[in-house]
Amino acid sequence: MSQTINQTLQLADTCLILGQRNSEWCAHGPILEQDIAITNITLDLIGQARNFYQYAATLISKNENKNITEDTLAYLRTEREFKNFLICELPNGDWANTVLRQFFFSCFQLLLFEELEKNSDTQLAAIATKSLKEIKYHIKWSSEWVIRLGDGTEESNNRINNAVQQLWPYTGEFFMPADYEIISVSSLKEKWLQSIKDVFDEATLTIPQNIFMQSGGKDGVHTEHLGYVLSELQYLQRVYPGAEW
Repeated sequence: MSQTINQTLQLADTCLILGQRNSEWCAHGPILEQDIAITNITLDLIGQARNFYQYAATLISKNENKNITEDTLAYLRTEREFKNFLICELPNGDWANTVLRQFFFSCFQLLLFEELEKNSDTQLAAIATKSLKEIKYHIKWSSEWVIRLGDGTEESNNRINNAVQQLWPYTGEFFMPADYEIISVSSLKEKWLQSIKDVFDEATLTIPQNIFMQSGGKDGVHTEHLGYVLSELQYLQRVYPGAEW
């Protein structure tokens, strides 16, 4: 596959898998308002995934003379074919873990899409532009929760600190370039770290140092968790072939 197709699939897979994970909170949020908020973020992510899958399907069908659709790409690919970040497929854990994961990812996604918006591929640039408003809300929502938990009670501080220790080793993958990436992701690291530090300072949290970073998701090497996510996500399509979104 071409560089553009692989990059588009990576963007789509990441949004889809994180959206699927967040959807597990639907009807289980701590209060109704936040249940609705995380559900709306889920819908944003799945909408972004659909835009990328539709574009990837168009490119694959045109370049490889295959009848590929967004459903084919979402429902009929195996774990090894998915290119999402590892952090997106991890179990949700508690509320602190979920909101911190969203914060880490959204801060990176904002920087990435701001660069993607400048890309010569007009379709990718258009999807990025359309998504940026949503991403800014995701950052606002998740950062407020990080601050609330970090600068709250002893219990909430312990929970968000535990989430930092669990998730930080998966953030390095954001900035490890894959062969197919069309954006220099390594150049985004300093801005991302500064965004994290600004919120962590207010939340009385400390950025971990000298932590080994996990990787492999962008190249199709995943944790054991992705298989369980896909078995639920793809069940209907595999049992009833041809079902559509």
